[in-house]
Formats: sequence, C-alpha cells, structure tokens
Amino acid sequence: MRGRAWIGELRTWVTGVDPGLGRLRLAGVATAAMVLAVVLMSVVRGITGQPVTVVVFAAVLAMVSNLSVNEPDNHRRRVTTALMVLPAAAATVLGTLLAEHRLVSDTVFVLVMMVAVWVRRYGPRGMALGMAMFMPFFFTQFLQARPAQLPALLAAVAVGFGSTWLLRGWVFAEKPEKVLDSLLRALRAHVHALALAVIDVLEAPADDAKDIDTALSDMHRRRVRLNDTMLLVVDRIEQLRDEREGPAEEAGEDDPRRALSFAVADLELAAERLAVSTRRLADDPERPGALEPEVREALLDGVRGIASATATGAPEAMRGAVLAGARGSVEELVAEHSGARPREQRVAFAIVRLADALDGRESAVPPPITLAEPTDDEKADEEADEAAPGRPVDRIALSTRQAVQVGVATSLAIVVGELISPARWYWAVIAAFVVFAGTASRGDVLARGWQRLLGTVGGVVAGMLLAFLVGGRPIPTLILLATCVFLALYLFRISVALLAFWITAVLALLYGLIGQFSVETLVLRVAETAAGGALGALAALVVLPKHTRAAFREALDDTVLALDEALEATVDRLTGRPPTGLPVELARTADEKLGTLRQRAKPLDNPLPRRHGRGSYQRALRVLTAVDHYTRALARLSDRIVVPGWAPTLDPVVERIRANIAGLGELLRPGGPAGAEGILSAEDLVDAAEAWAARCDDPGLRRDMLSAVRPLRRIDQVVVGFACDLAGPAGRAQEPAESRG
Repeated sequence: MRGRAWIGELRTWVTGVDPGLGRLRLAGVATAAMVLAVVLMSVVRGITGQPVTVVVFAAVLAMVSNLSVNEPDNHRRRVTTALMVLPAAAATVLGTLLAEHRLVSDTVFVLVMMVAVWVRRYGPRGMALGMAMFMPFFFTQFLQARPAQLPALLAAVAVGFGSTWLLRGWVFAEKPEKVLDSLLRALRAHVHALALAVIDVLEAPADDAKDIDTALSDMHRRRVRLNDTMLLVVDRIEQLRDEREGPAEEAGEDDPRRALSFAVADLELAAERLAVSTRRLADDPERPGALEPEVREALLDGVRGIASATATGAPEAMRGAVLAGARGSVEELVAEHSGARPREQRVAFAIVRLADALDGRESAVPPPITLAEPTDDEKADEEADEAAPGRPVDRIALSTRQAVQVGVATSLAIVVGELISPARWYWAVIAAFVVFAGTASRGDVLARGWQRLLGTVGGVVAGMLLAFLVGGRPIPTLILLATCVFLALYLFRISVALLAFWITAVLALLYGLIGQFSVETLVLRVAETAAGGALGALAALVVLPKHTRAAFREALDDTVLALDEALEATVDRLTGRPPTGLPVELARTADEKLGTLRQRAKPLDNPLPRRHGRGSYQRALRVLTAVDHYTRALARLSDRIVVPGWAPTLDPVVERIRANIAGLGELLRPGGPAGAEGILSAEDLVDAAEAWAARCDDPGLRRDMLSAVRPLRRIDQVVVGFACDLAGPAGRAQEPAESRG
C-alpha cells in the first residue's frame, strides 16, 4: 500500500463505507427491536398458550416498521411508527375475521394491496402506512388466523410496533449532531479515497493503457461515492436548520450551518475538479507516466499531502501544516506563465483549491477552465408522481397506475401460486407485490424482479449450506438467524438481490429450527418467487404500462425545468434582483431531479432513436450532469457576488444558455426533433460579459466575476457541442468556439 499504515487505511475505509453509520444503525436497531418483540411475545405466549406464530408475527412487524419508516427527523419517525398501529390493527381484525372465507378474503386482500400502493402518493408516511396494512393482513391469511386468536394477534401488533417506537424513537434515537459529525468524517474519508485513486492514475506507466483505464475507472467510482456522501451531509445540515431555525429562506447570511453547507459543497467541487483535471491529463497523448520527472513528483507530492491530511485519525494539529506542504509542492507549477504545460498546471490548480477547501479558506487560484467529465452518482428520487403530457395513460399518477397493476399482478399470483403449491402460495404474492416498490416504469419492474429472483436462488444455496451446518441445533441456529437478519437489514438499501438472499437464508434456518427443512421447500420458494416476479413484470408491461421512455421523458422535463429555475435565480442574484428562491437550494433541487433522470435512464442504455452511435442515453446523462455541476458552482458564487451594472451583458448570456438547455431537452425527448437549428452558441455573448467583468477595478471582485463567467462558458460549450453531435451533419447547430483555457 505504498508504505501507508494499513490500520490507518482500514479505519479510513470503514469510515467511508457507511457514511454516518446510517445502515449500521438501522440494522442494529431493527435487529434489537425484533429480539425485544420476540422476548415480550414469548412471555405472552407462555401465559396464553398461543402458538409460536404470534411470536413470529410480532418480530416481522418490528422489522417492517423499521424498514418502512423513512421520515427525515426523529419526531416524525415516532409519529409515523405510532400511527402504523391503527391500519395494522384494522388489517389484523379484518384478515382474521375473513380468514375462513377464502374467496372473500382473497378479494379483500387484493384491495388492501391496491390501497397500500395507492397511499404511497402521500410520501414516506403513506409508504409506511401502506406496508402496515399489507403485512398484517397477509399474515392472518398465511397463518389461517381464528377469531379466538385476535387478542394475541393484536398484542403482537402492539409489541411489534411498540418495540420499534421505543428503541428507534427513544432509546437509540439518532443524535443529529453526532450523525452530522460522522457524515463529515465519511466525506473526508471519501476525499482521501479519491486522492489515492488520483495517485494511482499519476503513477500508472505511460505505456500501459489497461492499467491507466483501470485506475480511471476506480477514480470515477470514488467520485460517485464522494458526491453521494456530500448530498447526505447537505441534507443533514438542512434538516438541522429546518428543525432549529425554521425554513432555510429565513436563515441569516451568517448562519453557521448554512456556511457549513457551502463549505461542504466547495469541498466536493474542489475534489471533483482534481479528478476531472487528472482525467484530462490522463487523456493526453503523452500519458501521465511520460511527464517530466520533477513535474510528476511535484503533483504526486501535492496529492499525497491531500491524502495524508484526510486520512481518518490524522492529527488535527498537523493537518494545516500537511496541507500547506501540499500547496508548496505545486507552487512553482501554479506560478508558471509560459503556458507550456496547461494540463499539468490545471492539476496543480486543483490541488491548491482542494487544500484550501480542506483548510476552510477561499482559494487564491481561480477554478481552471476545463470541460468536465462529470460525476455519475446514483442518487434516486422516487417521489415524482405526475407523468408528462403524452398518451392519456401517461397522465395517470404513478401511484394510481401501480395500484391497478398490483391488483392485477397479485390476483394472478394468488391463482398461480396455489397451482404451484396450495401451502406456499404466499411467496408468489409477496414477490408480485414488492416488485413494484421504488419503481417508476416497466423497465424498473423488470430489473427489480430479476434481482429478487437472483437473490432468492443464491439464498437457497446459502440457506441449505447453513441449515446443514447447524443441523437444527437451537443456539447456533438462533445466532445465525440474528446474523442473517442483521445482514438483510444492513444491505437492503444497497441491493434488492442481497435482501432476498439473506431473507431466504433466514427461512431455511427457521425451517430447520422447527424441523421442516427440506431442499424441495426451498426450491419451491424459487419457483413461487419466479412466478410472482414474472406476473408483476407482466402486469407492468400490459396493464396501464408506464413506458420506460415516457418515464425518462417525464424526468428529463423535470430536470431541464429545475436547471432553468436555478440559472434564472442565480443570474437574478448576481445582478442584484430579488431571486425566486435561494440559488443554492434550487441547484440542489436540480441535482435531485437529475438523480431521478439517471434512475429512469438505466434500462435505456442504448443509442437514441435516429441518432448517431455516440448519442447514448448515458452520454446524455453525463452532459446534463456537467450542466448540473457548473450550475451548482455558479449558484455558490452568486452568494458573494452582486453587480447590478453587469445585467446588460450577463442577462443575454443566461437567456441564450437557458434556451439552449430547453432545446437540448427537446432534442433528447423520444420523438423529439432530429435537428439542432434552434440551439445557438452563446460564445460571443459570453465574451462580452467576460470583457465587462475584466474592466472591474476591484481585483477581488474582478476575479470572482471572471470565475462566474467560466461555468457559463462551460455550460454553453457542453450543451452546444452535444447538440451538434446528436443532430449530425444534417441538423448541425452553431458550433462553439475553441476553449480559451
């Protein structure tokens, strides 16, 4: 590891792998809540003589309440968890009373599942209350509950949700400030990981293209994780501001949490700039290994200083000196005016800027003008309900469409599941129901169904091995059960397949514990899961189908509109006009919309219709991510620059750029125009705005104004360049001028 202490590197990796320890906390508290529910219901069972199924019922509800409640603050989590008792109790009573009337209970069950999906339109609380309806009704049918069992079942409802409410809401409640500290440490750890990846790129041999490409891919992955963590930090900061000081708009300019939010955004942008400039250097035909030895060592020393300063456990008192050393390593390269090594100098600029951001001060080096190779973070926002205008079916709200689809899919799953196995039909129903969670189009449903099936198959193999290993012995089985449940809860936000894997392993161990384990039973689970997933996918394909391209178009429109609003508010603030909202907040909204677009484009990684081969959906995402990146940078600058006299030259630039972004959105829409005649470069307008800024007498203000021009130039060039590429020779837009450095 290049001489670095492996223990320190391990600490840094652990810090970054689960930012803020959110997954660890959720899995730990959920497992503890399940254990508490089991203990309490075992006491009730011992008193009442009820079957062991009431204990399982309480444990499952404790798990469901932890997984389903995703409110942003602790008070709302407590309220939502408490409210879940009401629909759960109602579903338990209704399901128990109807359990003996199979046809009626199946009909009501389908209606319950439809309502459970429809209420998701009301956000996280609706999602939680929907699951509180579905799971108790399902278990009453699965357990063939009798009216005489109602008191014990209702007690299990209270114990299951009460365990979560007590442990997650009070005993192990999140302490927001501590969570923020953990997230900030994780952010620093991801900067450290990115710095190590940059070192790998710079150290790669010039004649080893494969090694360089591997290092670049690793650097890209670490940029994605850094961006995801930055968004978690900013969300947590905004939550603290909203809880303690009211809406963000009411916070003063000297609000420390607002200043921290800006500092975090600056840090992420500076780290991204280092990765971007390093990639541009690696793309140079000369390759980084062929750099002059002293230049290469200067850059490596600077990045090594960044890595040392951001390692978890690095002494705070030493960080300032280490960062000063990083700046000093590239000082000569930064001061060079010959223009002979522009790419190397941009990396040096980026090192200084990142060191300054880590030191908490403004950089003396203005951001270099380079066309970014943007991040590709996977942040997904699943809350968009209304579809864009198009086919009449596309105007149906997502929650309504999925409610109908779930009704059809689960009805078929009940029938097919019983044909496969009258005793295990419920596995097919669960597969058909959960396949719609967090999806927005039929492509999403197909992907989720496939992941669930894959995880189930793997879980069957693992479950058989574990069951044979423990041989039904109670104590080892219980230990493995708790471990598998913990892993399922810890990993479920990462992958549906991993959740299905560990839950299937749990089932295998449970069957072994009660003496009903068999290979045939686990194979039957695979068959039922495959049937349910296939029926869910079939319903998504033929019942009020939400075409993947329609979902993409909807998210594209939202993203373009959000970028437009952010740019409008930013230029208003730059020129002294009252903006429609805080530019930084609007830029964050645009970033969230871009996350939705990225999720919707996953099933569409193929060439756009009527486009040249280079015009893939994923490349379109990279272009829009570049626009988002520069919009965020410009929004941040607008917080400290107000120049009313700049409006006559700046307004035309932003108006042209906004029109070009809208035109690009139309060009990317499935069925949109083939030509880009309406997209015109704003290069001349940018030159005029830059010339006006260059005449400013105040050196500091002049530097800031010129820094604000650069993101506008980059947005213009990346949008116009991509539009030209999409349109091809027949519909070429006015090309942008060559970069001016």
